[in-house]
Amino acid sequence: QVQLLESGGGLAQAGGSLRLSCECVVSESTTSGSIFGIAAMGWYRQAPGKTRDLVATIDSSGNTNYVDSVKGRFTVSRDNAKNTVYLQMNSLKPEDTAVYRCHVAFTWGAAYWGKGTLVNVSS
Repeated sequence: QVQLLESGGGLAQAGGSLRLSCECVVSESTTSGSIFGIAAMGWYRQAPGKTRDLVATIDSSGNTNYVDSVKGRFTVSRDNAKNTVYLQMNSLKPEDTAVYRCHVAFTWGAAYWGKGTLVNVSS
């Protein structure tokens, strides 16, 4: 069983900052005692009435990818020892308001989504 535990969402004013965290917890029954790897971790968001879009991803080598609208404002990072991915969001804008969902892809092909955390930026 795989669980993605998200935290850090909430209300912020325009120009403010929030930090999202997502810990990937994998049960022993899922790994069956074998070595497993997380290939990529990232964040997606979905604003009301819009499709779910990529925000940022980071692979096992630390290579990152961002949607143009957040470049220079958001930073994605990961702690491999804790199986945790972070999203530091600075200079927040009202258009960043959305439900942010964590995504984790494993080396064996399986991928999982978190339940989502709401980020609400007021002007």
